[in-house]
Amino acid sequence: MRIPLLLAAAAAAALAPACRAADEPPPTTVDCAGLAESVSTDTETTTSFHDQVVAIGNGIRLECDFLKVIATRFGDKSATLSKYGRFRYMLATGHVKIVQGDRTATCGRAEIFPDEDRIVLTEHPVVVDSGQHSEVTGPRMVLYRGQRRVVIEGAPNQQTHVTLPSIKNLGFNADEKPAGVSAPSPTPSK
Repeated sequence: MRIPLLLAAAAAAALAPACRAADEPPPTTVDCAGLAESVSTDTETTTSFHDQVVAIGNGIRLECDFLKVIATRFGDKSATLSKYGRFRYMLATGHVKIVQGDRTATCGRAEIFPDEDRIVLTEHPVVVDSGQHSEVTGPRMVLYRGQRRVVIEGAPNQQTHVTLPSIKNLGFNADEKPAGVSAPSPTPSK
């Protein structure tokens, strides 16, 4: 089942010329194998997607078992299908995988706060940044958009673990003599 989340953007795209303006973001789409349901109030629309959910938006791909999207609503308040405004909140649960450029995050639960430019990962989150050759795990992580920044909030019973690229050996080799130093003289035995 394929449901475009930005219905207004999709309608505009259908009516617009074939070539899209370079700075106009693409519409967000969501595919799911199960039920999709939308409920609207006068001010917002909440849409839930079940089973094998794949959402593709502006520079992000999200896969999960369940996705809940809350967006502002505009247009005719009596319409059965409302026009979506901006995203306010997204909740993804179950086998969550988020891909943004060279960074991939996996976890059991992800909360996305578009107005705050942050994503909160819980339930065994792992973030792999192939561009930085790093991997981070911890009980709770907050990723910040546009900052290449992640904050790992530790817990007493769950350690934070960071894997970084190799560091140059700053130690010494016991078999190697430093330049300019002669070998010690043997001490006479008694």
